[in-house]
Amino acid sequence: MMNQFSKKVLVIDPEKEVQKITSQLRQLTSREFKRRGLVVALSGGIDSSVTTALSVKAVGKKRVLVLLMPERHSSDETLDLSTKVAAHFGVEAVHEDITTILESLNFYQKYNAAVQRVIPEYDDRWKSKIVSPNVIESKGLNLFSIIAQSPEKKMIKKRLPLKAYLEIVAATNFKQRIRKMLEYYHADRLNFAVAGTPNRLEYDQGFFVKLGDGAADVKPIAHLYKSQVYQMAEYLGVPKEICSRPPTTDTYSLVQGQDEFYFSLPYEKMDLCLYGKNNGVSVETVANAIGLTPDQVQRVYDDIDTKRATTRYLHLPPLLTGDVPEIKF
Repeated sequence: MMNQFSKKVLVIDPEKEVQKITSQLRQLTSREFKRRGLVVALSGGIDSSVTTALSVKAVGKKRVLVLLMPERHSSDETLDLSTKVAAHFGVEAVHEDITTILESLNFYQKYNAAVQRVIPEYDDRWKSKIVSPNVIESKGLNLFSIIAQSPEKKMIKKRLPLKAYLEIVAATNFKQRIRKMLEYYHADRLNFAVAGTPNRLEYDQGFFVKLGDGAADVKPIAHLYKSQVYQMAEYLGVPKEICSRPPTTDTYSLVQGQDEFYFSLPYEKMDLCLYGKNNGVSVETVANAIGLTPDQVQRVYDDIDTKRATTRYLHLPPLLTGDVPEIKF
């Protein structure tokens, strides 16, 4: 392993992987769930595009429904890209703009009020995102900051106190939970199941919202590292502009990379760190492969452990306080 460790460890045989996943999807949909098809929330990103393509191969394009669910803060590209993917794979697409639902919940007011705790002049004319410090550059506490852009394009960065941070995250979680509510509405009316879109990085590290994008009947790519999802995308014929687009959260009004908000490194390096951590590869070996120091890789390893511990709650099912006999099927 010492001499062989490189990005090649993540190379897969896409044809075999597609056959395995689609076979499982067919069996689970019809036999386990007893449903006719699959619903996918399509954002125009790589993960939801690959999940859509796999669903089509598994059950056929007439039994796949994709939902396009942008809102006021979404990137201008989101709807165009998701529409293009839906057309490319020939599936029915339903456009559900969730802005009015968010407005009815006073989401935008709640979000603005949280930001105003540190930037009093912030209002609907501004744009913003939250960012975390890079763990490979700092040994300090992982404290989040907000970056805001004024109507005059002036950029402001402020450290977020815990209360403001929690209020911002709680508010933005509305988006994922509303989208999931709509997914299950359409799944129920069609007698379909819901296919989730997390990759292995997101699933392992708790980068999802409980009962939001973390909820699904099946998660077809949760075992695949992000690099492997890109390999699958190329094999499945996902449009090239999707394959070349950097991963974003598309949650905040300012463009935000996943490595700014949650992961320590760009996905190519983060994949190798997670693979190394999962397979007992030394920090020295990983560091040599990705161009970091062993100390920096150790910080990433430690951050992986921290995220696993702090997000364990997200993976837990509802817990019981008394014994309930197991239901036999």
